[in-house]
Amino acid sequence: MNKKGCLIGLVILLAVIIVLAVSCLSYGIKTHNRIVTVEEGVNAQWAKVENQYQRRADLIPNLVNTVKGYASHESQTLEAVIEARSRATQISIDADQLTEESLRRFQQAQGELSQALGRLLAVTENYPELKANQNFLELQAQLEGTENRIATERMRYTDCVKEYNTLIRKFPVNLVASIGGFDKKPQFEAEAGAEKAPEVQF
Repeated sequence: MNKKGCLIGLVILLAVIIVLAVSCLSYGIKTHNRIVTVEEGVNAQWAKVENQYQRRADLIPNLVNTVKGYASHESQTLEAVIEARSRATQISIDADQLTEESLRRFQQAQGELSQALGRLLAVTENYPELKANQNFLELQAQLEGTENRIATERMRYTDCVKEYNTLIRKFPVNLVASIGGFDKKPQFEAEAGAEKAPEVQF
């Protein structure tokens, strides 16, 4: 009876341990999959951000060539835009390789391109014929639309990263995230003068 009671107690204890282990494993798998799903949302949104920056970069050669036709002696400004575009397009970051430093370099290169583009557009104010050119007007409209899309996609990226970073820091999800090697994703930093919205006037 005593041995039988010990055996029953041992079986019950093993059953409880197995149920707890299966429950923990099930929770861990579900949590891991949830983190992966949210992380993939961040990665997909990052691709959309890059896509809009690439769209802007693709518009610039046509814009520069159009301006060059009317303001060829503004070579320093035109070259600055071309060089800034070249630097910006050389920085491409795979979503899995996003770090604070890589995003900072990406943002800096894109910011330099924005500044060079702003100087180019300021120069066009001196050329009424250029400002009346249909091709230039269409390029301006496309560029303005792209700047709006960039802002929208960056905001959506920020929201996705916030959701992901919050998720992996919450207990007990943070335990699964730590075991799974899930790290925080970087956010865009406010640029100098960001408190004042940039004006792109055409």
